[in-house]
Amino acid sequence: MFANAMEVFKLLEKSNCKKCNESTCLAFASKVFLGQLSLDQCPLLDPSVVQKHGGFQEQSRPGEVDADEVLLALKKQLKPHDLSQAAQRTGGEFVNGRLNLRIFGKPISLDNTGGFKTDIHINPWIAMPVLNYVLHCQGVPLTGKWVPFRELEKGREMNGLFVQRSEKPLKKIADTYPNLFKDLILIFSGKKVENHYESDISLVLYPLPKLPLLVCYWKPEDGMASDLHLFFDSSASLNAGIEMIFGLVTAIVRMFEKFAITHGVKED
Repeated sequence: MFANAMEVFKLLEKSNCKKCNESTCLAFASKVFLGQLSLDQCPLLDPSVVQKHGGFQEQSRPGEVDADEVLLALKKQLKPHDLSQAAQRTGGEFVNGRLNLRIFGKPISLDNTGGFKTDIHINPWIAMPVLNYVLHCQGVPLTGKWVPFRELEKGREMNGLFVQRSEKPLKKIADTYPNLFKDLILIFSGKKVENHYESDISLVLYPLPKLPLLVCYWKPEDGMASDLHLFFDSSASLNAGIEMIFGLVTAIVRMFEKFAITHGVKED
């Protein structure tokens, strides 16, 4: 199993031929590492190398693989789980055999079969991180110390892809949808906080009780482009694994993209 995307990259020809439909060999390597692509999808790679490493189909990671297969596996893990104990770890409540949590301040409820009850739409890309959170959250208290994704445990190897999948798309939304932050407060229970890192706007969201997300946005000014960065409580690595954080935040950004388009922002 690869420790990071660079180990995959070292196996490639580094010609950036784009025959795999990725812009660079490094982009391809990152997706192989994350389980979004398999090694045998590089047409220039020697078959013996693919065979040696098994194509890395078995290394597929939750969040960008077959949703039904991943959900089924997570639900099997949840079935014998003690939801009353999970409630204590996850910042939820255990009522009538169900675990009650809040996603963006909205109540959801689930049982040991992984069945959700909620008024909000739960698609597979949201359901998978939530189930992972219930299974693996350690219940570590929030520290109040905000850190970027790359400073979380194992975050540095995935940071480039995280920026491409999360921060850049969210910045584009903020640039083109003036009401984004207002709607994040009204609809997604966001809380405007004192500006961090000299940003023009700082907003805290609670996708999950023990996984707050700080959004900082700098408006364009004096010929300088706008900027946006996401920060996490330093406890995030313990309350959610890095892959779960990646999957959850990228799913959230996709949700915000659809929300912005629905409310009048057109895609390029």
